[in-house]
Amino acid sequence: MSLPATIRPEAESDVAEAYAWYEERSPGLGLEFILAFEARLALVEQSPFACQVVHQQVCRALLRRFPYALFYVVEEERLVVIACLHAKRNPDLLRRRVSGG
Repeated sequence: MSLPATIRPEAESDVAEAYAWYEERSPGLGLEFILAFEARLALVEQSPFACQVVHQQVCRALLRRFPYALFYVVEEERLVVIACLHAKRNPDLLRRRVSGG
């Protein structure tokens, strides 16, 4: 079952922040991060139920090469990306986004 993805503005901001951080350290590395994010998102769209549920109905998909995870929920006919966070990030941030706070 394939589902189209919608990326919340907060998640877009997460990706942009990570891109800038990697690009600042090594030109071109930010683009590699974006490509890793897009590749993982494409896989999740193809198999939205293949990833682990980590909180309530939030699923986590790990990015290759980078210590980041894409967090999403499956709704009726789409999946919604709510965050793209570093693995060392405080999990309370994810819980606040899920609860809408």
